[in-house]
Amino acid sequence: MKTFLLAACFLLLAAEAQAVSRYDPTRMSCDRVQATIDRQGAVILRYQSTRVPGLPLYDRYVRDERFCNAGEVRARAYVPSADTSSCMVYVCKRPDFERRFRRRFLQD
Repeated sequence: MKTFLLAACFLLLAAEAQAVSRYDPTRMSCDRVQATIDRQGAVILRYQSTRVPGLPLYDRYVRDERFCNAGEVRARAYVPSADTSSCMVYVCKRPDFERRFRRRFLQD
């Protein structure tokens, strides 16, 4: 019985991981990219790098912090879209407390 419950848990986790939709923001307007993230809560945006030809870039973008893991916060990020080169979206990041600490006490 324990084996069955463990297998069911793994299947649910795998199904949840596949539930995140993937989009190419360069084929959508900025408003549509933001509306898609707002509607779905979390999406994966995949696009080609402008600095390194042929290099695909991707990340998970979220509506709010409820879609982030524990200990992460929502931070601004920018992706290219069909109508602008920098469409503002949000990504989950771990806060960088060390950087703030160093900047505050080591500036003289």
